[in-house]
Amino acid sequence: MAQLFPRSANAVARGSIFLGLFLVMCILAMLWTLAHSGYVTRQGEVLEQPVPFSHDHHVGEIGIDCRYCHTAVEKSSAAGIPPTQTCMNCHNQLWTNAQLLEPVRASYRENKPLKWNKVNDLPGFVYFNHSIHVAKGIACFTCHGPVNKMPLMYQYAPLYMSWCLSCHRDPVKNLRPPSEVTNPNWVPPADLEKQQHEWAAKYNVQSKTSCSTCHR
Repeated sequence: MAQLFPRSANAVARGSIFLGLFLVMCILAMLWTLAHSGYVTRQGEVLEQPVPFSHDHHVGEIGIDCRYCHTAVEKSSAAGIPPTQTCMNCHNQLWTNAQLLEPVRASYRENKPLKWNKVNDLPGFVYFNHSIHVAKGIACFTCHGPVNKMPLMYQYAPLYMSWCLSCHRDPVKNLRPPSEVTNPNWVPPADLEKQQHEWAAKYNVQSKTSCSTCHR
């Protein structure tokens, strides 16, 4: 019986297999890259807000402490969104006629809260407690990034479980004195690593990687 395919068909078949495997690997790599990009995680994305609030101005330039607006951060799981009255404590005297702040004044006049879009929005099946992190010496800037340099707030971290676990496996390296957790200008001491282990012992900081820590 005559040979149906020429000898070159073997090379074509092998080449097709390798090409197919290469294309599959490329597709998987593209999907992995997409899943870890800001398009999916919202990392680096600036959300539209009722007022373009600048942390760069309020925290970085003026020096307002995080806790002035986020009053519940030391005692609650949620840091809290400031009521309009907090804004008006200053803005009933400063920039009183600025058109940019009209939504704030309208909110105050009508006693209707501003509807802010949540920037760091964890899924409903994830439990995160701000107060315990602050009490143990984890700074706001560890998770939220350099907010004192953000003209408009954006999500600093990818907020993937792997990102959280990277700290939960070894939290000591991210510690600072609890009194300095809201200080963007804190200067670490020369013997930082030694003091971090001392703080870890003092505040009973432990590795927490069990599922029930965050999924309750």
